[in-house]
Amino acid sequence: MKMTELEELRKRIEEITIEMLSLLKTRTEIAQEIGKIKNKEGMSVSNESREDELRELVKKQSKEVNFDSTTALKFLNFLLNESVKVQSAESNTHLAIFLKAKELEQKGEKIIHLEVGEPDFQPPINVKKALSEVYDKGFGKYGPAKGLPAFRTKLARFVNNSFDVNINSENVMVTPGARFGVFLSITTLLDPGDEMIVIEPAWPAYRQCAINAGIKVRTVKTTLENRWEPNMNDILSCVNDNTKMIVLNYPNNPTGKILPKTLQDKIMETVKKHDLYILSDEIYSNYSNEEWMSILSYKYEKSIVTQSFSKSHSMTGYRIGYLISNQPIIEKLAKLQALCLTNVSEPIQYVSMMSLEDDVTNNVKIMNERLIKLEEICKEMGLEFVRPDGAMYIFARTKNPINTSELSEKLLNHGVAIAPGIGFGDYNEFFRISAAGLDIKTLIEGMDILKTQL
Repeated sequence: MKMTELEELRKRIEEITIEMLSLLKTRTEIAQEIGKIKNKEGMSVSNESREDELRELVKKQSKEVNFDSTTALKFLNFLLNESVKVQSAESNTHLAIFLKAKELEQKGEKIIHLEVGEPDFQPPINVKKALSEVYDKGFGKYGPAKGLPAFRTKLARFVNNSFDVNINSENVMVTPGARFGVFLSITTLLDPGDEMIVIEPAWPAYRQCAINAGIKVRTVKTTLENRWEPNMNDILSCVNDNTKMIVLNYPNNPTGKILPKTLQDKIMETVKKHDLYILSDEIYSNYSNEEWMSILSYKYEKSIVTQSFSKSHSMTGYRIGYLISNQPIIEKLAKLQALCLTNVSEPIQYVSMMSLEDDVTNNVKIMNERLIKLEEICKEMGLEFVRPDGAMYIFARTKNPINTSELSEKLLNHGVAIAPGIGFGDYNEFFRISAAGLDIKTLIEGMDILKTQL
């Protein structure tokens, strides 16, 4: 009798599961149609107000049927992420434009790259010397997942000198670029159904890594009118029982914004109060033109900072970065890194270690000169933007807003690539212009072409 009852219950679960799959298929098809409409209209993939309405409906229904709302909201987060994945396939990001531009170049066409944040400087001279040494010095073996001990020690010393903190090598982990550090942090420290807060406009990799890991992103939208400063009430309204992390990126990509210290202090107070992780992407820190303070200065044990040699040392293709956090977190992250790739390339680690001895301040000087020229041109063109506090970009819009996804496609036909704002959040009327990879003469040439299409 008991087995019969058990089999009946199993059969019922099977039927419900199949029914749920059928409903999920229908929901996915509808999400695809919505994605096509959003892409055509230049709308952001995510709609925070609509998602909030769904959350309230789920909470209400959970109460009516006496079901745990936390579990229900985690299931909703899964459904929302699936919709975002489907709709993101229709989105026109700066990476999509970059790849299209590269395809055109392979066909022999000239493209002026205003879309990509890749410095055109040569890496430091010690890199050239170190590349010739790695063979004779025997670098090229399996190594520790956290990185070469000598490199981590040198990085700790470099961080202490650069950011006025006091860490040691156990707080440092070498990664194949800062992007992988972001992926490790989100994937290791958060679980599917958890939520993290991202302040937009933002580098799209934060959202993409989260979605891949089943994490729901709650966005805080900032505006040009408020000088890209987040409202604390907006941040607080996103915090709930499922919130586990806040992501910061200052100086910001794409706006170049640096947070006022008082506002950064308030964000850190919220992080500490709710026992959240804070992931701070600080790869543009050496391109700061205003007062900037690392999250490390707060000495908060659940902080994770990502850094990279890509921007500071113009070593984008070397794929080398590092994470800074407390030792227990580093140990957790190292386990996933060991699983994914064993260790970062020893030759590249050695080369990067030697580059720390080089002075790269001239790169900062050149970049600032380009940024000043770019500001001048943007003002002459009548573009609306906030003067960047740092980084290497201007995030602008025309006085009469236009669909910049369409503009970016049109400009490719005229030999110029720009980054449409839709890739950084709900900002399709904006576009990002990079001063990173062009001398001033070519920068002017590209902006002159842009001017003819506005």
